[in-house]
Amino acid sequence: MRERQLSAVPKPALCLLALAFVAQTVWHFSHPPHPASAENLPPAPSLSSVRLASFGEPIGAAKLLMLYVQAFDNQPGISIPFRRLDFGLLQKWLTLVLQLDPPGQYPLFAASRIYGEVPDPAKQRAMYDFVYQQFFVDPNHRWQWLANAAVMSKHHLHDLPRARLYAQAIRQYATGKDVPSWAKQMEIFILEDMNEYDSARVLLGGLLRSGQITDPHEMRFLEERMAKIEAKANPALK
Repeated sequence: MRERQLSAVPKPALCLLALAFVAQTVWHFSHPPHPASAENLPPAPSLSSVRLASFGEPIGAAKLLMLYVQAFDNQPGISIPFRRLDFGLLQKWLTLVLQLDPPGQYPLFAASRIYGEVPDPAKQRAMYDFVYQQFFVDPNHRWQWLANAAVMSKHHLHDLPRARLYAQAIRQYATGKDVPSWAKQMEIFILEDMNEYDSARVLLGGLLRSGQITDPHEMRFLEERMAKIEAKANPALK
């Protein structure tokens, strides 16, 4: 088939085509695209429904759900700061993932090290309290996230009572042989920072007498720390 020359097109058709092009251009610029708007996390599904849908693969479902939650800050056309998420809904999603895969550590890592570091003290406390609650499910395997929450509470929130609460829980409940000594001793040094010298001295003295410390270097360090605490508790004896 031969192509017709442009000059062969009737002038009324060319005018109609030009008018249509102009109208489309005007319409395009007078109706800008609808700006992308942030959506919040939806309510978490029930544990039973996810287990049913996972066809006996709860760990796989847990990983997929965690990927979904962590990618939620990147939506089409917009990036949402973590602090704008609904942390109440976020906690429910993280709880669901932990229920599907109890030995899994990533939800607690995310709560402690990612969502727990948003520039919003109230939301930081919410995440650290979430880690504290979940710690009691398996203290000997979840202590490290609570230890991080204690450190962050002390240095970033400047909330020593909260840091002491978390450190106390580690000392009392994370009693496994794989839990390092420094984690069990955190409460002593936080008490020292709180000027609670008598309480720190009691705990440290009990630790030194317990026979739990077998490394001579660690023993020497703790004995020197005890001397410093006693000096602070009794400045007249310096």
